[in-house]
Amino acid sequence: MTKTIAIIGAGMSGLACAQQLMQAGHHVTLFEKSRGPSGRVSTRVSDGWQCDHGAQYFTASHPLFLAQVQAWEALGVATPWQGRIFETDGTQLRAKQAEKKRYVGVPKNTAPARQLAESCHLQLEHTIDQLQYVQGQWQLHSKEQGAYAHTFDCLVLAIPSVQAHVLLAEHQATFALLAHQVKMRGCWTVMARYDNPLQVPFDGLFVNQGPLSWVARDSSKPGRITAGQAVKEVWVLQAQAQWSEAHIEDAPETVIAQMVQAFEDIGGQAPTAATAHRWRYADTEQPLQQQYAWDAELQLGMCGDWLNGGKVEGAWLSGTFLAQHMISHNT
Repeated sequence: MTKTIAIIGAGMSGLACAQQLMQAGHHVTLFEKSRGPSGRVSTRVSDGWQCDHGAQYFTASHPLFLAQVQAWEALGVATPWQGRIFETDGTQLRAKQAEKKRYVGVPKNTAPARQLAESCHLQLEHTIDQLQYVQGQWQLHSKEQGAYAHTFDCLVLAIPSVQAHVLLAEHQATFALLAHQVKMRGCWTVMARYDNPLQVPFDGLFVNQGPLSWVARDSSKPGRITAGQAVKEVWVLQAQAQWSEAHIEDAPETVIAQMVQAFEDIGGQAPTAATAHRWRYADTEQPLQQQYAWDAELQLGMCGDWLNGGKVEGAWLSGTFLAQHMISHNT
């Protein structure tokens, strides 16, 4: 039986769910509050530079996700990143051996998500702020457009737990409580631009002290183009969760100054220019391991990395597993 399905959130989880459901013949509409798909697997593009300021890379271990990554490689939208990765406690650099390949999107990290979105019916810049369940149908209301004209047989929330809790409080108390119990944390990210490449021995560095958790030479990733551009190199600096939470309401200029100083303390330099981005819900302190949630009576589901161990792979698998459940149970 073909059904109409609404998915709120066009990040990796929502896109994976949509892909499976559409392949099974269902009519799917994705609602996304941003100007484009990909969620936290995000890239900032500006005049003469770009920077992956969300998820930095992804790994793959589950056979289903490995197959998806191989498909992306064949399409030319993902490839392994062979960057020199180190870690430091502030005094000593040590090579960080990878147990799995680190993959990135090409020419930017949003490429795999955008490939998934190519065949989707996307409603962008739709911030869903109200839900109603009337006579077995879901009705959606967005902050920008008001009430959506069509109703849906099924509804999937592929959004951060905090946002899911707010939307579901009046409709599914168990799901709302589940979402409320999961703590998501913020992250400050600085995108630093340089006129010349930095002379440091690493392309990515895990930082185990101070405000920083990770720094990376974004320009070292495959497919990034700097030839002919004034900006020769871009670095991403990401703050650790506890520091970000403590400074979540600070002015961007204050955050940039402190994070750049911390970068200089471990061998970096002051940039020619820098921009900060605040991720209010960047990751989950203790993600769940239940894969997804589904209410057959309400035809209501939830998926996302916070339900399935975190990370890009966890998000994609969560959406995929939910869709497979819906399809096998005649959704």
